[in-house]
Amino acid sequence: MWDPAVYSRFGAERSRPFFDLVQRVGAERPREVVDLGCATGELTLTLAERWPGARVTGLDSSPEMVAKAVADVALGDIADWRPGPETDVVVTNAALQWVDEHRELLPEWIAALPAGGWFAMQVPGNFDSPGHRVVRDMAPELNRENPVDDPDVYARQAIAAGAAADAWETTYLHLLPFEEEHPVVRWMEGTALRPIRAALGDEEWKSFRKEFADRIATVHPVRDGLVAFPFRRIFLVAHK
Repeated sequence: MWDPAVYSRFGAERSRPFFDLVQRVGAERPREVVDLGCATGELTLTLAERWPGARVTGLDSSPEMVAKAVADVALGDIADWRPGPETDVVVTNAALQWVDEHRELLPEWIAALPAGGWFAMQVPGNFDSPGHRVVRDMAPELNRENPVDDPDVYARQAIAAGAAADAWETTYLHLLPFEEEHPVVRWMEGTALRPIRAALGDEEWKSFRKEFADRIATVHPVRDGLVAFPFRRIFLVAHK
């Protein structure tokens, strides 16, 4: 279960990769723009502002997110989605890591875009980070292997599907203020820890969270009131 309030923590840091991604999309007058895995659609609204003549819609699989939507957002599984004949721009930001089949779907989606279409994706690439290593150590049975590929893999898929590829990676250094609780714990509660929270009862979760916070404090120490939180992101922009 997704909690929109928890996920929206650190909104500025979470949204920055979205804007870095979309600025590399060169579409001028798209007919249809689709935002896959758009959560409540707050960033989807910025796509409508950029392309006011387009039909801009979002898709998300979380009923909790869709219930709080501020844009035209439909409830649905990304894995079941396919582009239509007028889908000129597809954006998916920090969502495909939750779609196990995305490696197979990516070339299909790109190949199905109309001529001149754009496909832009961003996924976290930090699954070997200290925080994720702590998660795997504490709950190996509840955690997944690395669910994403490196940029060159996605680039080759896009080229094989008939598109020009612009792929890159960026590591953002987020300097998060410490306020009552460790900020990395609060950040990861909205994403990586979500499946673990869903699998545990309240008392088990309380115990898990305390130990997790103690371990995180050792790998992400507080200095001068701030916690340095490096976050690697993987990007692909494909143009048919």
